[in-house]
Amino acid sequence: MKQVSLQPTERIDDLLTYDLKIIQSDEVFSFSMDAVLLGRFSSVPPKGRIVDLCTGNGVVPLLLSTRTRAEIWGVEIQERLADMAVRNAEINDLSERLHMVQGDLKTIHKTLGHGQFDAVTVNPPYLPVPNGEQNSNAHFAAARHEIHCTLEDVIAASAKLVKAGGKVAMVHRATRLVDIICLMRQYRIEPKRIRYVHARAGEEAMMVLIEGMKDGKPEIRTLPPLIVYTEKEEYCQELKDIYYGGRSALEFS
Repeated sequence: MKQVSLQPTERIDDLLTYDLKIIQSDEVFSFSMDAVLLGRFSSVPPKGRIVDLCTGNGVVPLLLSTRTRAEIWGVEIQERLADMAVRNAEINDLSERLHMVQGDLKTIHKTLGHGQFDAVTVNPPYLPVPNGEQNSNAHFAAARHEIHCTLEDVIAASAKLVKAGGKVAMVHRATRLVDIICLMRQYRIEPKRIRYVHARAGEEAMMVLIEGMKDGKPEIRTLPPLIVYTEKEEYCQELKDIYYGGRSALEFS
């Protein structure tokens, strides 16, 4: 592991899978299961170019690097998180393949180019900006709420960056599924695969993983649901495989 400088509140955590390490801090939003699932669900080319929007501290590019030899860009608007993403690439000796950029996804196509990517991944903020009081921590507020970008901004940006026939994969709240599908079609991204994530059997879906193809033909596959916890309140075997680098149905579905 390469040595990098840490800010006073930062620590280096074990990402568990493939011996990856990740810099995190309680002052900013840490990665969650959403990002891990997206990193395994998304279709990735064996080589080429991938861009991850709303990359945060770069966890999704780190995970994708274990599945492909493609070059991967991460785009993050918050300076603090973008800096952490750069150093996360460095400590894992991945700086030659992982390129972390501070920028606004609404205009990043002007820098990275139109239709230059084989795949786009994104774990966007889930909630509309609330009326009234917001979280006093600006990093937490931006991670949870559509302060810097709306769902439409995210899908419009993805459509500009991905090439025809390329894939766009997203994780979001299941309650936003209709909005996601409508906006994907509006921007010529045809939904092709969908998978619901449930905390427990018998409970409604809490998340949805969805992937579309730019200028694809209409047809969608609904994959088996992922049930996170067993009856013993343990992670299911599939999730254990994901976290510890095993062969996963999410990765190969």
